[in-house]
Amino acid sequence: MCIRPRRAYISLSLGAWIIIGIALVSTLVVLCWPIPQRRGLEFWVFSRTHADFYTPVIADWNRSAPADGVPEVNLLNISSDALCRRAMSGFLSNTPLADMMEIERSQIGQFFSGPVNDIGFTDLTDRLHKEGIDTALNEPSFGPWTSRGRVYGLPHDVHPVMLAYRADLVEAAGIDINQIETWDDFARIMKPMIQDFDGDGRPDRYLLNLWYTNPDSVEMMILQAGGNFFDAQDRLVVASETNARVLATLVSWCEGPNRIAADTPEFSASGNELRLKGFVVCSLMPDWLAGVWKSDLPKLGGKIKLRPLPTWTKGGCQTSVWGGTMLGIPKNTKDFSAAWNFVQRIYLSESVAKQLYQTTTIISPVKALWKSDFYDVPEPYFSGQAPGRLYINLAPQVPRRNSSPYNTLAKQRVLDATIALRQWAVANKTYERTALEPVAQKLLQEAQAQVQRQMNRNTFLTPGEAR
Repeated sequence: MCIRPRRAYISLSLGAWIIIGIALVSTLVVLCWPIPQRRGLEFWVFSRTHADFYTPVIADWNRSAPADGVPEVNLLNISSDALCRRAMSGFLSNTPLADMMEIERSQIGQFFSGPVNDIGFTDLTDRLHKEGIDTALNEPSFGPWTSRGRVYGLPHDVHPVMLAYRADLVEAAGIDINQIETWDDFARIMKPMIQDFDGDGRPDRYLLNLWYTNPDSVEMMILQAGGNFFDAQDRLVVASETNARVLATLVSWCEGPNRIAADTPEFSASGNELRLKGFVVCSLMPDWLAGVWKSDLPKLGGKIKLRPLPTWTKGGCQTSVWGGTMLGIPKNTKDFSAAWNFVQRIYLSESVAKQLYQTTTIISPVKALWKSDFYDVPEPYFSGQAPGRLYINLAPQVPRRNSSPYNTLAKQRVLDATIALRQWAVANKTYERTALEPVAQKLLQEAQAQVQRQMNRNTFLTPGEAR
């Protein structure tokens, strides 16, 4: 018997046909719509503060661009993660990117994880040396942007760290903070400031805003003490005695009968409220955070003073470093000469440095500008002190940081070790630094082994290569 095949057909509802029609029409519109191409140089930044600050500078540049015969600059503000994903994708696929871009220190390592020839940013080393810029800027500020001895970005900042303290509370208590030289002095001299006002047996005021679960705080204190995660040849030094001492000290500050620290997070309403109430007397303050406090905590105006950090040992380093940004020029920029001129315009000029400081309290890494009078202007918020001059006095001491692509991993493993050390201290009711140091050393050895195993998988970066 012969069976005739049925004719295939499609039966769609009226709604489905409407949807298909809309899709076809919208596709045609997108394909035919003229998309204006922005001429000039593309400049990507991740910080809204930077974008707001650069906007008038770029407007001035663009007004004179036609007469000077240089390209205009177009600014795009996108999140740090999105910027870095787009940059890495462009570098790997050799597709068009911005002509200039700012990269934050925590993100830079990924761009240095492969062979040196595959680094997407222009090597600026020889040009910096030829034009004398390498010696004109604060030398440690180049550290995060240097890989295998070559510099791939111009530093935006220095970011030295000082101790901000409630001068109104300290002076009312009759404490002479100038007697403090070391962190041991700090804990001893400032101890009377720890008070229980409501009699519930728990302090309502602590000495220091610092917590063992904050990776930036842990790294900052390690750097100030002379420790690091990598040495000058990018060899792992996570399990050093210095690092173990810092971890043991931080845990002893955060737990036990001699606790002096509390967690009042920055950039949070709860943290700001606790600071206003005087829950903590002192905070670690890089120059950029001084600007944030002026904006977010105006009620503390006239109550705050700054001073160098207490040292870990007598005669030791009086500051540390927190954060940082570079401006890099991708290799495939449309006009390197114009991009380089613009980079110098916004990073090296005195007028921009003045606006940067007055807007954000960030000091320039350009040493010749440190003598500028605007850094000496007394600031009512800081009880008549000139914060710019105080930060500049400490700038040469800022610890040099590395650019290892494994720095973020190392920082996380060190944080894990710190948390484990705190758990051990609580479980064993042992809070003295000297008793915690051997345990910290063992935990750091485990952390170092974990990072080393990950590093060994990278055939492009052998020990001693990734500087």
